[in-house]
Amino acid sequence: MCPFPSALWNPAVICFGVMGIMDVLLQSWSLVALLTALTVWLVYSFQNQRKEPPGPMPLPLIGNLLQLDVKAPYNSLMELSKKYGEIFTVYLGTKKVVVLTGYKAVKEALVTFDDVFGERDPPAFMNDYSQGHGVIWANGDSWKEMRRFSLSNLRDFGMGKKICEDKIIEESHHLIEVFNQFKGEAFDTTQPMNYTISNVISLFAFGRRFEYDEPEFVSMMEGSVRRIEHLGSPSVQRYNSLPRLFRWAVDLGPAQAAIRINKENLWAIINRLKEMFDPQACRSFVDAFLLQQQKLAKSGTTNRHFHSDNLLNTVSNLFAAGSETTSTTLRWGLLFMTKYPKIQDQVQEELRRVVGIRQVQLSDRKSLHFTNAVIHEVQRLANLTPLALPHKTTQDISFHGYFIKKGTTVCPLLMSVLYDETEWERPRSFHPAHFLDANGEFVKRDAFIPFSAGRRICLGEGLARMELFIFFCTLLQHFRFTPPPGVSEDDLDLTPHPGFTLAPLPHKLCAVAL
Repeated sequence: MCPFPSALWNPAVICFGVMGIMDVLLQSWSLVALLTALTVWLVYSFQNQRKEPPGPMPLPLIGNLLQLDVKAPYNSLMELSKKYGEIFTVYLGTKKVVVLTGYKAVKEALVTFDDVFGERDPPAFMNDYSQGHGVIWANGDSWKEMRRFSLSNLRDFGMGKKICEDKIIEESHHLIEVFNQFKGEAFDTTQPMNYTISNVISLFAFGRRFEYDEPEFVSMMEGSVRRIEHLGSPSVQRYNSLPRLFRWAVDLGPAQAAIRINKENLWAIINRLKEMFDPQACRSFVDAFLLQQQKLAKSGTTNRHFHSDNLLNTVSNLFAAGSETTSTTLRWGLLFMTKYPKIQDQVQEELRRVVGIRQVQLSDRKSLHFTNAVIHEVQRLANLTPLALPHKTTQDISFHGYFIKKGTTVCPLLMSVLYDETEWERPRSFHPAHFLDANGEFVKRDAFIPFSAGRRICLGEGLARMELFIFFCTLLQHFRFTPPPGVSEDDLDLTPHPGFTLAPLPHKLCAVAL
């Protein structure tokens, strides 16, 4: 039963009542107050009409952290996309994050609207470490200057040229020597792969390679491995989600120690290069940076970007972008070849037929269709950086029917592109035919973006592509890769080891000389 007299529900009475109220308001409110109230109402109505990306209901303070697997958040986000669509919102603690999934949404954001989605949003721990310096986590003029300078000088020192190819080939011969030392017995490929790829970067950054047993090099490599491990640790992930709360509640000591040791190792090498610096004989990226500092000092030109912090962080970024990821991809490649011996047979048959016993060259890539397809499929299925690195919007934007506010953290889920069921015939399987046409010739695929895309595409993409091809082909020319004795191909586990990047679980392989 209605608790009010029925007469009060009469339309005429209601209309009279509303008019009466308005009359009172008009008499008692000033015109300014009315305009203010109207403005607030319009703004509120407009905000309510803006359709923001949907998502699961966050809890106070912790957001949606309980709905995410801290060790493999990318899998949780893939599941959430099935419910909420290609663009949705999650809260990592109190931080609002818009997640982009699928080829169309990710590619359009990173390429078509790269000016809007092109800013980097470093996690709390990385921001503490980099302070906006270097290339990977920097923004604005500093990022533009360091990226331009890095690309220009790396090209000057041979990246993408024949001299670069020769350096990679030389280093591949050192790797073959290491593999031969095991005489076909099972061994872990992690250390030799890390060392050999890091030596290629060292040639560009420092103008020299290191022997694999040099104490300084060993210390630098061990520190780099520890840094990568700790950056993906649960403690750091919790700190990134709620930095104010977890700054004192979690143990960041191991991660901070790894960062400090990595800096000390790099500074030791950089300082020695400073002592030996000859402006007439510029041999490395560090030399080029020191020369630029000297030129600016002599000319009196003001440039606030060429300072020691940018030098250290940019060198560190070169190793991070061009070392660990490439070596891990090669480890995945050898594991896949061991897991799928018939595919390894096809690669080695093509290498014998097209290249023979001579050293493989980069120019052979256009003739090695199946081998090239296998390398691409390794990169796709390995899914090394499933979350990519976080972006941030530079302005408000209406994107795919949703409103995304300026300054919003955006996560392009690269895994959703590399495993997009609308783009790949067998997205969860190792299937080199993804990159072959009906005639067995290599074909490019638009949804192949393991290096990300747009203005923030990986700085070392060109070098990594050269390394992957030459190292992979050279190793398959010289060795047959098999499981350890007593282990079958079926026993080899392809589950990735969770971390900042997805590496294979610890394993051993046999490299049997051909």
